[in-house]
Parts: sequence; C-alpha cells; structure tokens
Amino acid sequence: MQRIDFDPRNHGAAGDGATLDTAAMQSAIDAAAKVGGRVTVTAGRYLVGALFLASGIEFHLGDGAVLVAATDDENYPTVFSRVAGIEMDGPAAILNAFGLHDLRITGSGGIDGRGQFWWDRYWGPDGTGGLRSEYDGRGLRWAADYDVRRPRVLLVHECRDVSIEGITIRRSPFWTVHLCYSNAIYVNGITIEDSFGPSTDGIDIDSCTEVLVENCTIACGDDNIVLKSGRDADGLRVGRVCRDIEVRNCRIGEGLGVALGSDLSGGIQDVRFHDLEFTGTDYGFRIKSSRSRSGFVRGVEFRDSTMRNVAFPFSVALNWYPWFNAVEIPADVEGAIPPWWHVLATPTPAEAPLTDVNGLTVANIRAELDPSYDGPSQAFDLDGYPESPMRDVRFERVSVVARELGRIVGVTGLGLDDVSISTDHGVDPSNNLDDHRIHHQWRPRAC
Repeated sequence: MQRIDFDPRNHGAAGDGATLDTAAMQSAIDAAAKVGGRVTVTAGRYLVGALFLASGIEFHLGDGAVLVAATDDENYPTVFSRVAGIEMDGPAAILNAFGLHDLRITGSGGIDGRGQFWWDRYWGPDGTGGLRSEYDGRGLRWAADYDVRRPRVLLVHECRDVSIEGITIRRSPFWTVHLCYSNAIYVNGITIEDSFGPSTDGIDIDSCTEVLVENCTIACGDDNIVLKSGRDADGLRVGRVCRDIEVRNCRIGEGLGVALGSDLSGGIQDVRFHDLEFTGTDYGFRIKSSRSRSGFVRGVEFRDSTMRNVAFPFSVALNWYPWFNAVEIPADVEGAIPPWWHVLATPTPAEAPLTDVNGLTVANIRAELDPSYDGPSQAFDLDGYPESPMRDVRFERVSVVARELGRIVGVTGLGLDDVSISTDHGVDPSNNLDDHRIHHQWRPRAC
C-alpha cells in the first residue's frame, strides 16, 4: 500500500534557512504518524531544533532538502539516554527516535549540524581556549565532553527495525549517528563529511544487536565507525553487550578509523568488518580500553580491506589515554556538582577483571604508503596487558608498508601466517603514545 505524503511546507514550514521550522516539521511528522505516512521534505533549507520521529513512518529528505541546526540551546530539550558511555540527561539530537519500530529515514538530502558553533564552545575559535582549556587547567579533562552539552545529529535509542539510507550529514556538533540499545538496524549509503570538531564520531553502534552498515562514506574528526557498550561502573551496571555487527563496503576517509571502545564495559562480540577502503586515515582497525573499563572483546574479524597512507593500520591500546580515564573530582570544586560527575567518578568494582580480548582475526589486508607520505607510520601498535594478555590473535595474508615496525606487547600465542612487512627505519619513541591525535583532532578546521 502506498504511503500518504506529508509535506512540511503544508504545515507552515518556510524552508528559507532563517525561519525556525521546528514546529511545522514536527506537525508533519505527527500527522504522518497517525496513518503510517511519509514525511517528504522538499528542496530548501529548514532551520530546526530537535525533531522527534514516530514508529511506522518514513522520513524522506528529498533532493536539495537540508535540515539546518538551530544553535540556541533551548531548541534541544533535555532527554535521558546514554552519552559517551554513561546514562544521563543531555540535549536531544537534531533527529530523535526513542522507543520506535519500523522507521525509515531516507533520501538524497541532508542535515547540516553547524558544528562550528559548538566546537568553538568546546575549544575556542583558535583551538586553544573554550571550556576544554579551562577544564585542562583544573584537572577536569574527563568532564569536558559531558559539560559542553552538544547535540548529536541522529539518535536511535531503544528502537528496532530502523533503516537509515542515502542521506548526507555535515558539520556534526558531537557524535553524528548514535545507535543505542537498538536491534535490527540497517545503515546504507550515507555520507558523513566536514565534521572535524572534537569527538565528532561518524557512526557509534552502542550496545546494539544485529546491525548492518554498508556502502557508506565517512570523514570526520574522531572514530569513523565505532562499537561501544558503556563506560566503567555505569557500563557494567547496564551490562548490555554490543553483538552481531557487520560493517562492509565502506570508504573510510579522514578520521581515526574503525574501532571498538574505549567504552566497552558491557562487552563486544561477534563482529565482522570487511571490504573497507581506508585513505588518509590516522588508524585502520583499533581496539581501545582502560584499566577501569573491564569488559571483553570476542569473535572479531577484520578482513579483505585496503589502506593507503594510514599511520597506524592495526592498533590495540588496552590502557588507552590513561590521564583522560583517571576520573577524580577535585576537592576545591565550588558550587553544585553535576550528577554525571558522580557517575563518572564511581569506581569500577575491585573484583572486575581487566578487559579480556579473546579471538581477533585480521586477514587479507594490504596497507601501503605513497612516496610523498610524510606522517608517522607503524606497522603494529599492539599494547596489551602483560599480566592479562590478549589470546587467539591471528594475522593471515597481511601486507604492510610502514616507516617502522612498532610494538607488540601483551599477546599470548600470536599467530602470523603469510605476513609481509616492509619498514625503512627504527622506532621513533614519539609514536608510542596512548592516543595519537595526529593530523586534525586538536586544531580547528574551516568547513
């Protein structure tokens, strides 16, 4: 049966990029929800705050249609979800799906998150100020991402049977597409670009099951595609595994690659990355954790992919960025303490084991450098726990051209089968860092 179309312009939307169209757009969504209809957004620039989608509808951004984020905080009401690994109240996203089913988000149009407004709030117009600089000086680096209160672009929370296809997203204020606590999610052919601000992940798959991501093109300011399952004590309390995930046939551009963690306290298992093309990415495949995370990684495959000018093709850092993960509320803090600070500062139970990595296969991978490439380069950056080493880690039919070999620590029974490595000089100690924000993460961009 053909869906009934609802045009936001018939509900009062101007689409001129200046008039706030949130109410008109929401009216069209609500009308479509009553009959399982289709919201068809036609060409124009629609200035909006948070929109709340509905079960059984299709939200279609037509050719030339762009949702433009309003930058006033009151346009993003407070909602309860998981934000960067902990459950807390935070600003709604631009597009929100809470507790929905049978939802489609489609089209060749897009969303402009106007991220520079929030990036400047975080680190200042020149990349050296903002709240981040203040918090660094006060020993509060760990709280900065939470206190800036930036909206995500698309949040899918506690949903099932959702598809997201074709749209283009630019200049995300924070995480771009956040899939959380959801099942049977399909992401196909979306483009993420010009999102080079702090923590502007591309696609975050967070304690979800049965997710397929394919045919996407992603360039961003942090992890291009990342799997998560909660942070520290709060992630252990929630205890929701991220499992049965497949990512295939995607083009990975500037950013920090495909990753697991660092929020993996609930565990990650049964994951397949394959047929990916990386170009100019800081990392290829990586796993991040910390001594406070616990959790596990089981049954992960990374196969049949190519990398060109990727600085760190394979990276496992199980005590990643320790000074960021050392959470302690300073005694001299004045005024009311945000409730999420207390959640972040709750210690992981002493009996919780270190992150257990058991079952990682890397196969049929080729990583090369152009003659003109002049950045850092390590074939391997595998840094596990000597007292609790990774197990069943296998590299098969892998060819890497790199500046240096790198390091392999904390692995028992590493399997190497038909692995070819070409290097041209010894170890540069400056590359052995806990977090390699090499090219873009800590400086502003003109987008």
